Amino acid sequence: MSVTTTNLKEAIINRRSIRKVKKNENITKERISELLKTALYAPTSFNMQSGRIVVVMENEHDKFWDIVKETLRSRVPAENFEATAERLQGFRDGVGTVLFFENQKTIQTMQENAPSYKEQFPFWSHQGSAMLQYATWMSLTAEGIGASLQHYNPIIDEEVKQTWDIPAEWSLVAQMPFGEPNEQPGERTFLPFEDVVKFY
Repeated sequence: MSVTTTNLKEAIINRRSIRKVKKNENITKERISELLKTALYAPTSFNMQSGRIVVVMENEHDKFWDIVKETLRSRVPAENFEATAERLQGFRDGVGTVLFFENQKTIQTMQENAPSYKEQFPFWSHQGSAMLQYATWMSLTAEGIGASLQHYNPIIDEEVKQTWDIPAEWSLVAQMPFGEPNEQPGERTFLPFEDVVKFY
């Protein structure tokens, strides 16, 4: 089923954190590329389009999760590391990872061009990134691809930038490993609707 034929309501409801994913040869670079072309329709304040995406797949994906693992090894107490390594393996077993960045140069240019909103642009940048992340996640979900959102930045930032020659002004915001779902997500719980939504 393609994104175009999946019911929007279903995609919203079915989107879950799938932390254990596995390889699937049908999840190709071409397929992910098409999904991201759709996700990039996500809005940004002043249409500033500060989001940047790097997709690592196959060996590069493995290399990324090796960087995370080795970075955490020196920071996580030895007695807890096995559980950490197991969690990371659930991501590494997947097909690839979407790395979400924000281009700080774009934000600075916007601040110069609209100084009265200067303080707001960094917040708007993160809101734009969040919408891009969600649009990507929804697009993956609609295609039956499992994903979750991870945040191992900023401790991995420098090595990631060096490894993939990423511009200095790109700031890493989040990581989304994806692949064929390899677990059933737990039940979701929600606050009472009336506590969250007010009508007047």
